[in-house]
Order: sequence, then structure tokens, then C-alpha cells
Amino acid sequence: MTEFLAEYGLFLLKTITIIAALLVIVGVSTKLAIEDEEKGRIVVTDLSLRIEKEHKNLELLLKTQNPDSTGFHRKLWKKLKGILTGENRGSVTPEKQSDEQPIAVVLEFKGDIKASQVKGLSREVTAILSLENKPEVVIIKLTSPGGLVHGYGLASSQLSRIRDAGIPLKACVDTVAASGGYMMAVCAEEIIAAPFAVLGSIGVVAQIPNIHRFLKNRDVDVELHTAGDNKRTLTMLGENTPEGRKKFKEDLEQTHILFKDWIRVRRPSLNLEELADGSIFYGSDALEKGLCDRLAVSDDVLIEFSQTCRLISIKWHEKKSLAERFGRDLSNTVSDRIETLVTRTGRDFMQL
Repeated sequence: MTEFLAEYGLFLLKTITIIAALLVIVGVSTKLAIEDEEKGRIVVTDLSLRIEKEHKNLELLLKTQNPDSTGFHRKLWKKLKGILTGENRGSVTPEKQSDEQPIAVVLEFKGDIKASQVKGLSREVTAILSLENKPEVVIIKLTSPGGLVHGYGLASSQLSRIRDAGIPLKACVDTVAASGGYMMAVCAEEIIAAPFAVLGSIGVVAQIPNIHRFLKNRDVDVELHTAGDNKRTLTMLGENTPEGRKKFKEDLEQTHILFKDWIRVRRPSLNLEELADGSIFYGSDALEKGLCDRLAVSDDVLIEFSQTCRLISIKWHEKKSLAERFGRDLSNTVSDRIETLVTRTGRDFMQL
């Protein structure tokens, strides 16, 4: 029975290898057929106009319908009328929307483990900085649990360009900006979090599977040759050494130090000795610890700025044909998996 399972496992491994090779060939061929010229554009949306239209539609609805006779509906009616007339909150009116108004630019970043959206973010930031009349403020709606160090390092550097240009930057966190996401958030002069948003996780983590013993028991040898003792520390296929583990741990610690230094420069009041142990904090606790500056959801922040600014959303949209999308998805699925599990360096396993 054991012999049969071993033979079946080897057969299955060969089959998967052949299929993976065919998929790689198809993916690479499709990828090579894609034109080098990058196709995309910046899409600008007038959010103030959208808010104004919603205001008018709701106002018209309230004028054409009678409130229900129950006390609950009367209270709701009164509250809605108060919002629309500006008694409870300043309403957006055409008079307030003029060409003389300062502009508030709204960005949105939803990060994955690779911070894949950083390419679009760089285009958006460049577009902002190239404006003849600089915006009054840039508001970024930030959502990310963190990911690879180099990806989020670049994303954070892109946001720093805005602040370095002297443009106020505010980060709104409705759900999560942890680890690499928080690394981005601290680039803002003000961090505004929802009451239960997750912040913090100032730490570094790495996890590497190793199947060396499995391969050795099946008489499979893996040769690894390097020029430089630390070119590879821990690997997935080879035999890991105490020296390699020690060096890998040192790299983790060094990355953590750089992470803390990045935060310390931008939020010097934080007690990093207490907070930089990888713990997460919800909005209310994060405010108490100084990880954010106030509690509010992004919708309220946008409404707040719409009273004095014209809200403009800027978003980079990259155009891809069906063949391009197919080639991208196929090559990412196959090539990335193979590269991720076999050829990545130890640093590529580190995540913020």
C-alpha cells in the first residue's frame, strides 16, 4: 500500500509539473504578445457635484411625500429636513460650488499582500503634483492589512511625495490600516479612524515552508549554489542551517528597526517601545495611544470638506484587452506561484 501511494504521488507530481509547464508557456507567449506601451488614463470624478445631486434628489423626495403619522416617522422627517436645510449639518448648495473654491483631492487605496495598487497610486500622485494650482488638501481612503515590505515601502514613499510637496495629507481608515497599511497612514499629517478600525501591528513576520526531508526520503536531491554566504538564508527545498536561520532573524530585526524609524520620524509622539510589538488596536484605543488623531468615518470627513472645498476624486484606470487580462491572470497564477515557492529570497517572505 505504501509503495502504491508513493508511486501515485510521483505520478501526480509529474502530471502537475507538465501541466504547470504548459501553462507557463501559454502565459509567457500571451504576455510577449502584449504591447509594451502602457495604456491607461486618469479618471476625474466631481464628488461635490455627486453630493449636490443626491441632496437635491432627497430634498425633492421629501417635498413630494407626506410623513407617516407615527411619532418615529415624524422624528425621522424632522431630522432629514434639518440635515437638508443645514440646521444639523451644512448643506451643499450651488452657491458654495464655484470656480473660486479650493480643491480637495480624494484618493482611494485598497491594498493586497503585494500592494499591487501602488502603480496606480504613483500615477495619481504624479497627476496631483503636476497640477498648476495645488489642492488645498489630499484625502486618502486607506484600506490594507499590510503585506510585502518592498511593495508597501514604495506605496508609503509615494504618499510622502504629497507631504514633501507641502500639500496637507489626511488618511481616513474605515476598516483596517495595519502593518504596511499603517506604514502608509503615518505619511499623513492627520489619521482619522472609524471607532472599530484596526490600526497598528507595527511588526514584521515571515513564514517559509520547507519540504527538504520529504524530498530526501524520496531520493530527490536539491543543489543550491551561491556566491556570497548570505545570498540565500532559508529556502523551501534545501536544507536550512543554524547560520541561515540566524541571518534570517537578523534581517527580520533590521526590517523592524527600519519600520519603527519610518514611523518615529512622522509620528514622534508615539511610544514605540510600547506599541511596536506587533499588537493591533481598534479605533478608540488607537486614539488613546496616539496611533490616530480623531474618530470619524470617511463619509463624514468628505462631507466636512465639501463645505469649503470642491471634492475631486482622482483614479488611475489601466485599460487591458481580453487577451491581456487573460495573459496577466494566467502568468500571475502560474509564474508567481512557482517563483514564490522556489526562487524567492528570504526578504520576499517578510511581511509588514
